[in-house]
Amino acid sequence: MAVPKRRSSRQRRNKRKSANWKIAAPTMMECPQCHTMKLAHRLCGTCGYYNGRQVIDTEKPAKAE
Repeated sequence: MAVPKRRSSRQRRNKRKSANWKIAAPTMMECPQCHTMKLAHRLCGTCGYYNGRQVIDTEKPAKAE
């Protein structure tokens, strides 16, 4: 079994480990109905549409007086 002759320095170890810690930004796309930016493969929070259909009603309810 291979055993290293010398201990790896902290700098060398950290350089190797630092290459994979970054997170990618979420994919944003334009809503075809209202043209606001939304997350891909999710319904639009502004208009309530997903895949060309209205999934939720985003109309504000009338104020009862």
